[in-house]
Amino acid sequence: MSSLSFADLGLDAGLVTTLDSLEIREPTPIQEQAIPLILEGIDLVGLSQTGSGKTAAFGLPLIQRLEVKERFPQALIICPTRELAVQVGEALTDFAKSKPGLRGATLYGGAAMDKQVRDLKGGAQVIVGTPGRVLDHLKRGTLKPGNIQYVVLDEADRMLDMGFRDEMEAMLEQLPEERQTLFFSATMNKQVERLIKKYGNEPQKVEFKRDIRTADTVAQGFYDLRWPSKREVICRLLELETPRLTIVFCNTKKTVDECSEALQEQGFPADRIHGDMNQPMRERVMKRFRDGQISILIATDVAARGLDIDNVDLVINFDLPSDPEDYVHRIGRTGRAGRTGRAAVSSVRAARPN
Repeated sequence: MSSLSFADLGLDAGLVTTLDSLEIREPTPIQEQAIPLILEGIDLVGLSQTGSGKTAAFGLPLIQRLEVKERFPQALIICPTRELAVQVGEALTDFAKSKPGLRGATLYGGAAMDKQVRDLKGGAQVIVGTPGRVLDHLKRGTLKPGNIQYVVLDEADRMLDMGFRDEMEAMLEQLPEERQTLFFSATMNKQVERLIKKYGNEPQKVEFKRDIRTADTVAQGFYDLRWPSKREVICRLLELETPRLTIVFCNTKKTVDECSEALQEQGFPADRIHGDMNQPMRERVMKRFRDGQISILIATDVAARGLDIDNVDLVINFDLPSDPEDYVHRIGRTGRAGRTGRAAVSSVRAARPN
């Protein structure tokens, strides 16, 4: 438990009141370290895992520093996926309730360009987006970068892993040299180090490491299976467990499609999301899942990035992820806010047939 308040960190009374209304009253460790430095205008490298409160760590001080009277882009936040961009945009909207006149635009592929252009022309001061779509707006001239003072690369390691290095560098090259750049990343590898060295201005590093461990509220099970048995066993598991909401994680888009079709053929109310689906389709699926019209969601890690859904009873790892952090992230979709949850993982003794 923190001994500091948000006011102690330098946030103004309006933001503190807004946070209190959102029932956010104590800063997390990464927020304690990052917020005062960002308010001072210092470049920063924040190393923290998903769920550590990093959106508020960079979002709150940026909102405080933005000038609402100036109707042009001042802050640019880059995220690896559409879902995370939407989540960050919504969080910033919540934080900015005490600052009337602050406008935002969320830019991502698969959504209509005309609305995004209207938001930009309407005087948005804070821009959140994915690398490809932000670069599209820069090329079209609909996003004018000349007055951007603050840049955040959120989950920089994930963006580099996804192959966005060229897009990220192309964007950063178009921004004013006089700016504050904030790098947030779960890991520090050579790619991230090179990016920071090239585009950071002697940034200070703040680090909050959590143990890579799963929540005590999640009961976990393991099933050692042959590939042909996986779908049959998962159907049986769903029949026995009778969960209200279930998320099934697969490692590839092809497996998501196959698993979804297999469950639907067996009469399960299931649907899927992955990167080959356009954004309106993904949003429709997510709405149906949140509303309980379907009870089983099959997804890849990338597509599920940024999902924030309560009341998920069961998480099934159809495929075992290679990264322990991905496993923790997956099963963290259940057992939230003090509730209990269940997680199952399947492993195969033989390789999947081609």
